[in-house]
Amino acid sequence: MSVPNLRPKDFTSDVTPVWCPGCGDFHVLMSITRALTQLGCPPEEVAVISGIGCSSRIPAYTNCYGFHGVHGRSLAVAAGLKVARPDLTVMAMSGDGDGFSIGGNHFLHACRRNVDMTYIVMDNRVYGMTKGQPSPTTEPDWDSALSPGGTGLSPFHPLVIALASGANFVAREFSGNIKATTQTIVEAVRHPGFSFVEILSPCVTFRPDEKEWKKQVHVASVAETDDPARAARRIMTDDGMNTGILYRGSRRPYAASVSKETGDVTALEKAFEI
Repeated sequence: MSVPNLRPKDFTSDVTPVWCPGCGDFHVLMSITRALTQLGCPPEEVAVISGIGCSSRIPAYTNCYGFHGVHGRSLAVAAGLKVARPDLTVMAMSGDGDGFSIGGNHFLHACRRNVDMTYIVMDNRVYGMTKGQPSPTTEPDWDSALSPGGTGLSPFHPLVIALASGANFVAREFSGNIKATTQTIVEAVRHPGFSFVEILSPCVTFRPDEKEWKKQVHVASVAETDDPARAARRIMTDDGMNTGILYRGSRRPYAASVSKETGDVTALEKAFEI
């Protein structure tokens, strides 16, 4: 059901965000509430699911149904909810640590299963909430007190992994570009199947160098495609700062048959008696 005349504040709770001043997640939250307004989704028909981390606080800041889960498991909860309640608009929220480290395996299989939901990852290339450790997307030569000289490890490439694993919609945006991010989230939610949106969201506390991102990001010069091979070629030469929709596929979403029959709990218990 689409409800007219909704406003972003209809999706905002009365809980004050505790992010650091200047955190990109403020703008991501703004883009999410604006996108839901455009979509006309009433708050009671939206579920926001998260794991652990700075970005995963978002369910508390929205006026929708929310679930703040355990580390890396937001996609498992979100997929189960969407399969059980296909009438809901389900959105999962993560950061690069929560989503690509402990949650990496869930990410691969969520893309593969292609359940009709949207996954938004706020990527700041650092563990912000736990004081600045390198994350899976951190550059190998990023020097810090916790990783002198850098990790030397090849960074995780979210868009490549999403495309290779079967995500039906793949995009990247920058948190500071609120209008573009809002529109991409709208498109992601509307597109059937598993939609993945990476949002570059600077951590000005532990990565002050990321303040320069606003000068470095640029709209991709190549149009979106429905050809995974063409998308793969484009993304493998990507500089990490291209924004926009990369891939819009046509795979049929996973559809589970949900029985409306109510089970007899007594009979179920009896079946498990020893």
